[in-house]
Amino acid sequence: MEDAGPDHAVGVWFPDLPGCFAAGDTLDEALQNAPEALALWIETMRADGHDIPHARTPSELKNDPSAAAEMERFAIALIPAPDVALQPAAE
Repeated sequence: MEDAGPDHAVGVWFPDLPGCFAAGDTLDEALQNAPEALALWIETMRADGHDIPHARTPSELKNDPSAAAEMERFAIALIPAPDVALQPAAE
């Protein structure tokens, strides 16, 4: 998660899911938006025929030098993946 200050949104990104991110005016709002962003990203990737990568654990991320550097600078939140297979397709 990244808090860019009062004039910018708070961002949430998923290190194992390229292009997947959420934002909000506050940390709480960004975290509330994260599950929906994750569900939409998964749904879009599946619809395009892509496999969904497994998320690495925090320990695995710490062993990745680029992810570890980000983990030192920003807060970490675990966002559970929704079961989008049970959700109706968007119309």
